Amino acid sequence: MDFSRLSERFKAFAERECKGSSPLYEHLARSIAEDEKLLELAARSTPGQPVPNLFLGAVHYLLLSGKEHDLAHYYASIVKEPGEPGEAIQHFNDFCREFEYEIIQLLENKLVQTNEVRRCGYLYPSFCRIYQITQKPLALIELGTSAGLQLMWDQYCYAYTPNEKYGAIHSTLEISAEIKGDKTPFLLKYSPPVSRRIGLDLNVIDLNDPEDSLWLKALIWPEHHERSSYFEKAADCLKNHPLELVEGDGVSLLPEIVSTISEDSTICIFHTHVANQIPTDAKIILKEYIKSLGERRDVFHLYNNMWDLDLHLDYYLNGNEHCETLAETDGHGRWFNWKL
Repeated sequence: MDFSRLSERFKAFAERECKGSSPLYEHLARSIAEDEKLLELAARSTPGQPVPNLFLGAVHYLLLSGKEHDLAHYYASIVKEPGEPGEAIQHFNDFCREFEYEIIQLLENKLVQTNEVRRCGYLYPSFCRIYQITQKPLALIELGTSAGLQLMWDQYCYAYTPNEKYGAIHSTLEISAEIKGDKTPFLLKYSPPVSRRIGLDLNVIDLNDPEDSLWLKALIWPEHHERSSYFEKAADCLKNHPLELVEGDGVSLLPEIVSTISEDSTICIFHTHVANQIPTDAKIILKEYIKSLGERRDVFHLYNNMWDLDLHLDYYLNGNEHCETLAETDGHGRWFNWKL
């Protein structure tokens, strides 16, 4: 791996994603970017993965699993009063030396499969938009589903303003998100009907497996207590709503899966912050498949991080193509700027 390029990835991660969100990860990422030995270790990551997320997630996982080390005192997910982030790097270095073998095993065998439940805050108006167009139950197919928590978006409650709630208004999970800008999306008071929930992933996460569950928790940044709370409540919702989770290459599996969906339902293929891990040729195959499908059936494709960071909705109705840019979104779903 090109270490100068990897260094830039850690710097960009610190500046664009961690700044103002995670002081600990911002400090660690900037320090890793200047440390050749740490970069060499991080480079053991599975090809195609977002290396900073995977590397920091691997260390977090080992700490959460009970590895005893002074580094734990800087993680708000482990201690109530964490130490100053700027003092953590020396302990991080020592931890990586001590547990190098375990870190490499995780880097080579785990994937970044964050189930960012708060992103459902912008999925809700997106699916309201689709239902507004079709007036038919939605058959959901999620690429890169991980544990499938986003497939449950209709089972959560949403608060965009202090005095109004939407979706499953009595849900134990209430998701708040700020709508920025001067445009307001169409919002149904109650969740649109969902006929099926199908999740596709190279490695399906089973929340009943303690290792899988801990890995998803480790991918949540240490200071993000609200994200952790959302995850726990969403996991509880999942227990009462079984999903169809299929392991394998999602793009290759699509034709077989789509063939099982009734004409009475609207096909909704969606994915959030996954396409950056999909090879370019596979993205093209996906786009071409949806286009060919659209010649025979109505189909909706909702996605971001494919060609740019915006949230897009491409769909085919009666063989006619429509392309809409729905929103600019925050990576963790804290806000979105509706554009339609």
